Amino acid sequence: MRFVDEFRDPELGRVLAAEIAEAVEPGRHVKLMEVCGGHTHSIYKYGVDDLLPENVELVHGPGCPVCVIPMGRVDDAIALAHIDGVILTCFGDMLRVPGSNGSLLDAKAEGADIRIVYSPLDALRIAKANPEREVIFFAIGFETTAPSTALTLLRARAEGVQNFTCFCNHVTIVPPLRALLESPDLRLDGFVGPGHVATVVGARPFEFIPADYGKPVVVSGFEPVDILQSVLMILRQLREGTCSVENQYKRVVPWEGNVAALRAMGQVFALRPHFEWRGLGFISQSGLRISDEFAELDAELRFAVPGVRVADPKACQCGEVLKGVIKPFECKVFGSACTPERPIGTCMVSSEGACAAYYNYGRFARDRVVV
Repeated sequence: MRFVDEFRDPELGRVLAAEIAEAVEPGRHVKLMEVCGGHTHSIYKYGVDDLLPENVELVHGPGCPVCVIPMGRVDDAIALAHIDGVILTCFGDMLRVPGSNGSLLDAKAEGADIRIVYSPLDALRIAKANPEREVIFFAIGFETTAPSTALTLLRARAEGVQNFTCFCNHVTIVPPLRALLESPDLRLDGFVGPGHVATVVGARPFEFIPADYGKPVVVSGFEPVDILQSVLMILRQLREGTCSVENQYKRVVPWEGNVAALRAMGQVFALRPHFEWRGLGFISQSGLRISDEFAELDAELRFAVPGVRVADPKACQCGEVLKGVIKPFECKVFGSACTPERPIGTCMVSSEGACAAYYNYGRFARDRVVV
């Protein structure tokens, strides 16, 4: 299959691994962050980390949209679902994300009408099929999924659908990266940039990282060869003393982004002054809300939501995992009290969560045998 098979070529992977071993400076420990949770899963699914030399370390970033949703926002969604006459729609991986007193799946078991959708357009269809009910779409995700929400809200207005609203929890990628770079407890040498977000925003928004912080960025695809090539490109920049944004994922990512998608987002959304991230606290200008022009489609304005901030469980170290400070297996509840079946934190729930990647692909211990 074109654009898949050639990026999973084992021989090419071995060649790249050999070039990486030659490119890294002897005696230097290089720590790179893969921002996107999709990269994390590819790294451990295909054993990319086993092909890297010991002095090249990959750590995980805050690029999993489910993982960063704070407990208070989950509690708000549960409260909305329990309103009489409401149908709450959401993506499947939000169902088991723990709130302070259960999850959406628990609320569904208690009788709330909660339905899984694969796109916001599915939610709009449910609204049109149930005109006597109020249908709320629980919107999450970075700039990757925000355009589909924006286009759905534009369609809802154009079609005059009166019983459809959005509970908006979309976030943006640049503010948390800036917060990480200014964090005193994390030292990074470069970034494997988020390919999915970049398909919408392009590679240009990441130029602040080399300009302001002196760290190279390579926007990467998601196949194993993509990731290995991106690591090699970063190492070559470090060796040559250069620092820039490079686009490894040119087959998908335009430098300036998807102009039509950005235009739709600009029509429908506005920045929130502050938005809370699970484990990371409040980050300025990092969340999106429904703009005043589309206020009639904002579930937070049509319905009463608690809006209470809820502290993360003390046992959960999702925040440290999302910041790349610790690896999932270093969390004291990983694989014991916290499993995909009974998660304590979001990183174990999401299909892009780092803890789920470690658990699913057997990365349970710091020291493991490479066959």
